[in-house]
Amino acid sequence: MSLLVVGLSHRSAPVSLLERATLNADAQFKLLQDTVAAEPAAEAAVLATCNRIELYADVDKFHAGVAELSTLLAQHSGVGLDELTPYLYVHYEDRAVHHLFSVACGLDSMVVGEGQILGQIKDSLAKAQELHSAGRLLNELFQQALRVGKRAHSETGIDRAGQSLVTFGLQQLSSGTAVEAWAKGKRALVIGAGSMSSLAAATLARAGVAEIVVANRTSDRAERLAQIITESPETDVSARAVPMDSVPFELTRADVAVSCTGATGLVLTADAVAGAVEGRVSPDATVGRTAVADVVREELPPTSVGSEDVCPLDLSAVQGASGFSVMGEAAVAGMDAATLEQHAAWVGGTAVDRREAARSTPEAELITELATMAATVGRIPERRRPEPVAHIPRPAPVLSLLDLAMPRDVDAAVHRLAGVRLVDIESLAEASADAPMAADVDAVRRIVSDEVAAFGAAQRAAHITPTVVALRAMAAEVVAGEIARLDGRLPGLDDKHRAEITQTVRRVVDKLLHAPTVRVKQLAAEPGGAGYADALRTLFDLDQETVASVSRAVEDSEISKNRGPA
Repeated sequence: MSLLVVGLSHRSAPVSLLERATLNADAQFKLLQDTVAAEPAAEAAVLATCNRIELYADVDKFHAGVAELSTLLAQHSGVGLDELTPYLYVHYEDRAVHHLFSVACGLDSMVVGEGQILGQIKDSLAKAQELHSAGRLLNELFQQALRVGKRAHSETGIDRAGQSLVTFGLQQLSSGTAVEAWAKGKRALVIGAGSMSSLAAATLARAGVAEIVVANRTSDRAERLAQIITESPETDVSARAVPMDSVPFELTRADVAVSCTGATGLVLTADAVAGAVEGRVSPDATVGRTAVADVVREELPPTSVGSEDVCPLDLSAVQGASGFSVMGEAAVAGMDAATLEQHAAWVGGTAVDRREAARSTPEAELITELATMAATVGRIPERRRPEPVAHIPRPAPVLSLLDLAMPRDVDAAVHRLAGVRLVDIESLAEASADAPMAADVDAVRRIVSDEVAAFGAAQRAAHITPTVVALRAMAAEVVAGEIARLDGRLPGLDDKHRAEITQTVRRVVDKLLHAPTVRVKQLAAEPGGAGYADALRTLFDLDQETVASVSRAVEDSEISKNRGPA
């Protein structure tokens, strides 16, 4: 097994780069074709989701495979190789298996524990099978990943650790309020009718929205989704389908909108969203319009300085409204050298009588040093308090937008619009970094480790199977040859005795081969056991082409079996 995966995800790359590197369906098929046509790769599969792009391949050379797969990802994503390379990760053999199993269990998802990734892995395998780019290794790997993911969800509480991106996004929009309480009675617009949009519509319906409008470029899919929502016995929500050109109008009525389409450009521009909320928020409620005079500012602290007797300086004029202490550099900011010298003499002289020496002497020395500086540069620079920040109130949103598309459907400039709350993949990535991990995650990690070990052992054992089959085939030929020779030497041998002799010879050969072949399979399943196949071929002088033909037959049989439902 020489499994290699090269990819990037929300953990390795910024969302802006993932957005640019997104692969549509046609690009994924072309990437698969070019990968299996490349010299180092024999099999290939692409796992592309809203927050990851990964290319899996069975390669015969590691370094050449990494270089080829990285180049192909850059070519088909449209992102330059130099720009893409710093964000790529590489996993090989057992580490690659561990990575895919972790992904299947939701451990590597943006929202830990989410189960949507299983459907995406299944789709990835189906695409590779359709294009015949998945051979024995990738078929078995992806099928096993699906089983591991299902096991993790059934045997642990990983589902409690997270939820779908839809649910997590709605939680961000509700800002701490229960989603059901926040969504109750709202009008919802769902843009798109794919799997993610369907999940969003179903989640909103269960949350208690009053109405769901579905917009999609293909009207049949939108109508079908609206029908499913309306006829669902679990909810009592009315739904209707509209064409995409009705989105601007429907947006003016909506309280919440979820968009997840396969469009390569923006579906909702900032101008379109601004037009949809115009008249629904106060004209003065836009950022930057609120008058500074109306903003509550933080009051400056009162000055800590009073007048100092016998001081030769007018400290009140110097410090006035500054609020700074008479002691220290801030108190003398802006003074010239001569004034500073007078102040230093006063601090070090008459003031000493009223202050402890430990406190006043360092102050006098400091001011003397400042006087020297002032004599050199002219004046000590003014040190002003920073202007207080104006806290401009932002109106409560009248429209909440959830953008789950990659690349984005909603213009990022919408974040700056008053009266609008936008949650997109980028903000979800930031929020998920602080999401708590469930205790069940450790149990899932143990499952992954066990399954990786079992998969590796099975692959190593399977690697020796063609050699064992070829060995038994050679033994059968030897038996057949010896029986034929016996027939020539004893032509009068009757069928009964001939059959008994044949059966006896075969039993002897089987018994001689049984223990070595069983043991070699056990040894081959252990780490480093791949060499046993080479040892058998060498010891018994097995024909390499015979072994290869058996291997191809076994692989075709396994692929045919794995094409069944997961």
